[in-house]
Amino acid sequence: MSTETGHKRRVRQAFDRAAGRYDDAAVVQREICARLAAFARAHPCRRAVERVLDAGCGTGYALGLLRAAHPGAELLAVDFAPAMLARVATSTCLCADLERLPLRAACIDALWSSLAVQWCTPTRALTEIARVLRPGGCAWLATLGPATLHELRTAFRTVDTAEHVLRFHDAPVWAQAARSAGLRVVAIDQGPSWARAA
Repeated sequence: MSTETGHKRRVRQAFDRAAGRYDDAAVVQREICARLAAFARAHPCRRAVERVLDAGCGTGYALGLLRAAHPGAELLAVDFAPAMLARVATSTCLCADLERLPLRAACIDALWSSLAVQWCTPTRALTEIARVLRPGGCAWLATLGPATLHELRTAFRTVDTAEHVLRFHDAPVWAQAARSAGLRVVAIDQGPSWARAA
């Protein structure tokens, strides 16, 4: 990860520091996982799922959901925070950036990413997702939208003009990045923002 930006390095370090207590505070993350699982059931893959990648797995909470949805499939877990991966009990784990996945092309049937891609540049992350998906494979993504943390952003405006809060991309930006990467956007739900691409 020697080429990572200062922003990515700070995000990774923050997740490494939080790993030990992350699951105790991950109420919203678990809710988003449950909603993304329902979304994935409503928009299943068109091909048999033999290999699933949890891209940005954190401590591995979603792996149980993926195992139940795809019994017998090989599960891979990727995160760029080593301390998060150290808490993943089962699965093959890879420490990597979603913008540079250490996987060969067309090796994944289904890709799941819950609250991880917002830390990435949309075109870079979705180009990598398109690269590793097999023909007919699918990706289910949940991300944060531009209204996220708006209260905090507003509060900081009373202090100074510096940008203290990361700005998240809206669904049309992600949809366009998916199409530019060669993915077909099948469905978008902006409850929180997520999408399935194939």
